[in-house]
Amino acid sequence: MVKKSLGQLLNQQGLLSQEQWDQAQQAAAQARMSLEQYLVENGLVDGAVIAKFFADQMSLLLIEKVDDDKADGATLSKVPLKFLRENAVIPLKSDGKILVVTADPLDFQPVDELDVIFGGGTQLCVASRKIIIDAINRYYPLESSEEMIDDLENEGEMGDLSFGEIDEKDIMSAANDAPIIKLVNYILFQAVKLDATDIHIGPQEKEIRIRYRIDGIMHTLMTPPKRVQGALISRIKIMANLNIAEKRLPQDGRIEIKVSDKAYDIRVSVLPSKFGENIVMRMLDKERGFTSLEKMGFNPTDKKVIDSIIEKPNGIILVTGPTGSGKTTTLYSILHKLNTVDVNLITVEDPVEYQMQGIVQVQVDTKVGLTFGAVLRSVLRQDPDIVMIGETRDQETAQIAIQAALTGHLVLTTLHTNSAPASITRLIDMGIEPFLISSSIVGIIAQRLVRKLCPICKEAYTPTQEVLQTLGMSKSKEKLTFYRSKGCNECNDLGYKGRIPLFEIMRMSDEISKLTMERASTTGLRKQAQLDGMTLLVEDGIAKVQQGLTSIEEVLTVATVYDDGASSQE
Repeated sequence: MVKKSLGQLLNQQGLLSQEQWDQAQQAAAQARMSLEQYLVENGLVDGAVIAKFFADQMSLLLIEKVDDDKADGATLSKVPLKFLRENAVIPLKSDGKILVVTADPLDFQPVDELDVIFGGGTQLCVASRKIIIDAINRYYPLESSEEMIDDLENEGEMGDLSFGEIDEKDIMSAANDAPIIKLVNYILFQAVKLDATDIHIGPQEKEIRIRYRIDGIMHTLMTPPKRVQGALISRIKIMANLNIAEKRLPQDGRIEIKVSDKAYDIRVSVLPSKFGENIVMRMLDKERGFTSLEKMGFNPTDKKVIDSIIEKPNGIILVTGPTGSGKTTTLYSILHKLNTVDVNLITVEDPVEYQMQGIVQVQVDTKVGLTFGAVLRSVLRQDPDIVMIGETRDQETAQIAIQAALTGHLVLTTLHTNSAPASITRLIDMGIEPFLISSSIVGIIAQRLVRKLCPICKEAYTPTQEVLQTLGMSKSKEKLTFYRSKGCNECNDLGYKGRIPLFEIMRMSDEISKLTMERASTTGLRKQAQLDGMTLLVEDGIAKVQQGLTSIEEVLTVATVYDDGASSQE
């Protein structure tokens, strides 16, 4: 049987036309990279397709997943990290043999060099570049933080330290940099590896406490000695383009780096404290996509409400919740669904967190007077159909948003409140007239994030009647099954892995509108919303507990059970 070429295979599967193949060959030659690498990096073909092609064509073992037992640290450490990453190769151990896994088996030089390093007899295998790079990043034994700190202390006094220049290179390739640069890069890389959302560097009296926020929970990474504090903070301030001499006032900055071939945007906040400057860095993966509205986890009733309110030609849709509750992700999911060629969609954000094709995105800059209010006044002259305001912080922004809604625009924005009904009370407290609120708002989405149970080790159990009564649930005749955390290697013995949202969606019904005009309390608004069919936060949480997605302990951290049997957070 005559084996087909890669081009014939891709053409036959409808993945690439002959014209695209010819263009890719020319472009790859000009870029001085292999054709296969060009196809993958430009999103023309999935790397797994090419890896399978090579495996079939050259009768090679296809590696679809790198397991812990095959990735041996001692084996990996025999080869420089830079060599492995640049050539997309990795040596693995299997049944006493060394497997040399490559993304491009036609590039013989790195394969031959690895064969020499390990004394011959290696077995050539193939995998996608993504699988290889992920395995290198996960398993390559980096220099320990203790060794880096020792090197830093041995380098000399603060005045002699090298803080380095900021460039576009991947921090994983900075093996020969100064100790302080390596230490900061290590902190950033570990944050990426552990999927942390924030890095907290807090000076204490005798040490520095470095912590990560992972799935909403703080975890300590390390506690370097106090004497490296000046060098560590100065390096971060240099990376964020801040004034290293200013230690009395708060500063805000931004770092753009690459970690393991992925671009990250890091927001840096520096706050003077008793024992030195406290630094918090918010990690934003610029390449991470947002979840589609269909995959957000809405129950069927809430999904119908969402679909109905976003189809409105004008009005305000509010997304509420505390900082870090996933409001921006929900807004972008709605925007993604609304983003069509026949609408003019403009966003005003601080900062722009996701870049979306076909949308005009404006970033607020208060230092030059570019506030939400100032930008919005200009935006409304740009003939928008839909406007997204990153956050409604004051009366001015709220007034402009309402005027935009009343003049035929659909406005999406966020507000910091504890529940959907509380948003109306909050707007009235800000000085907005009730008749403007009732005539402009079409729907309010309140949300929280809870940790998701590890799918590998979660365990089922039957809740007691006391637990059910605590949740405001009537005594159930049927036997309910809840799930709880346990802990395993996959989730680092935490019992949780990732987060999911809980929702509470209130539609502006005629009854809610009337209560708004009467300046009704949050409790009165909530009771009416329930009569209208609103699912409360804790009710959505209980449903997700029964689905095995989270635990009742997680739900109770974000929701309160009321004395009247209703549940939410006030």
